[in-house]
Amino acid sequence: QVQLAESGGGLVQPGGSLRLSCAASRSIFSFNTMGWYRQAPGKQRESVATASSDGGTTYADSVKGRFTISRDNAKNTVYLQMNSLKPEDTAVYYCKAVVPAGYVYWGRGTQVTVSS
Repeated sequence: QVQLAESGGGLVQPGGSLRLSCAASRSIFSFNTMGWYRQAPGKQRESVATASSDGGTTYADSVKGRFTISRDNAKNTVYLQMNSLKPEDTAVYYCKAVVPAGYVYWGRGTQVTVSS
């Protein structure tokens, strides 16, 4: 059993910043990959950023240079620092974990709204 809990979402003006957190119920060392996805109304869920257990990271083209994913294994937490936010970043952001057996777990999501 793996539980993921996202936090840090909210309302922010364009150009502002938010820091999302995803706390896992067990050590992040247990996971091959942690990632952030988002889903806006009427759109499919899309990958935003991923962080592998060996330190590798990937980013969607739409967020490169603005978002940063990081891991704090001591806190069993993955972060998504979001800077220079745009209205098109508005979505529910979900944390995803892939365990060594290949099972995939999702958090419940946290709402990010970028609006003036």
